[in-house]
Amino acid sequence: MAMPLRQTIRVATYLFDQKVVKRRDKFPLIVELEPLYACNLKCEGCGKIQHPAGVLKQRMPVAQAVGAVLESGAPMVSIAGGEPLMHPQIDEIVRQLVERRKYVFLCTNAMLLRKKIHKFKPSPYFAFAVHIDGLRERHDESVAKEGVFDEAVAAIKEAQRRGFRVTTNSTFFNTDTPQTVVEVLNFLNDELKVDEMMISPAYAYEKAPDQEHFLGVEQTRELFKKAFAGGNRRRWRLNHSPLFLDFLEGRTDFPCTAWGIPNYSLFGWQRPCYLMADGYVPTYRQLVEETDWEKYGRGKDPRCDNCMAHCGYEPTAVLATMGSLKESLRAARETATGGRG
Repeated sequence: MAMPLRQTIRVATYLFDQKVVKRRDKFPLIVELEPLYACNLKCEGCGKIQHPAGVLKQRMPVAQAVGAVLESGAPMVSIAGGEPLMHPQIDEIVRQLVERRKYVFLCTNAMLLRKKIHKFKPSPYFAFAVHIDGLRERHDESVAKEGVFDEAVAAIKEAQRRGFRVTTNSTFFNTDTPQTVVEVLNFLNDELKVDEMMISPAYAYEKAPDQEHFLGVEQTRELFKKAFAGGNRRRWRLNHSPLFLDFLEGRTDFPCTAWGIPNYSLFGWQRPCYLMADGYVPTYRQLVEETDWEKYGRGKDPRCDNCMAHCGYEPTAVLATMGSLKESLRAARETATGGRG
C-alpha cells in the first residue's frame, strides 16, 4: 500500500473517530464527485456519458461541488466525470477543497492535462489520477482513439516535472491476461515511477457500448492471482489495502459496502453507489438513512453478481483491517515500506 504517511494517519484518525468515538455504522471514506458528464473520449467500457445533450452541457457550480464534500465529512474526494478538465472552474473546485485539507484526486484521461496544468499548484493534498488501462495498443483500443496513450505518458512526465503527485487508475477486462496486467503495472511502477496505482476489474455498466468484455468473479480471481504471483503485488506501489488485493485474487471474500464511497453528481447523491443509478436524493443524510442497503450485493441484485470493483469492496477491506490487529499491523508495515515489504 503506497499511501503517503500523512494521509494514512489522517484517514486512520478519521476512521477511529467515526467508528469508535462517534459509533457510526455508516460513513464515507471518500466521495466520488462528478461535476459534469461530458467527456472528450468515448471509452468502450464506460457507462457514464450516455446522457441527453442537455445534461452533457451542464457543469456543477463550485459552491455545490465543495458543499457536497463538506456535507459528507469525508477526508478524501475523487473528482471524476466525464472529463473533469473540461469543467471551466475545476481548478477552483480543487483549490477550495485543498484549502480545507481534503485529499483530492483529479481523475483525467490526460488529453487536456498539459494544456491546463498551469491552473493547478502542487500540494500534498492533491494528485492527478491518470487513466491508463494498458500499454499503447491496449490503452488506445480501450479509449477508442489512437495517440491517447502517448499523450497521457507525456502529460504524466510534465506533471512530475512540475512537482505534482501523480497516481494512475487502470481498469481490466476479459481481454486482459496476467501478462498485460504485469506489463502495464511494471511500466507505471518502474519506468514512469508514478506515486501510486489503483486497479479494478471493470464493472458491467448497462449502458456501456461494449457488453462482451466484462470479467466474471472467477475470471477476475484467476487474472489477479496469476498477475500478483512472484512477489509482484508487494513490489508495485498499489494504493489499496492488503485485504482488497487478497479479495481480488480470491484469497478472501467480502460483502459490498456500497455506502463507503458515495457518489455525488449533477443529479444529487446517487443510490446506491457510483456504478448503479437507482435514483437520487438531495442530501447525504437522506442517502444514508433512506436507502435500502440490504437489497444490494451479490446474490441480492443481479447487477451486483459479477462486481468486484474498488468502490464497493475497498471500504469493506478497510473496515475489516481496522477491526483486526493483525491486519492493521500488516497494512502499517506495507505503508512504511511503500508496498515492498
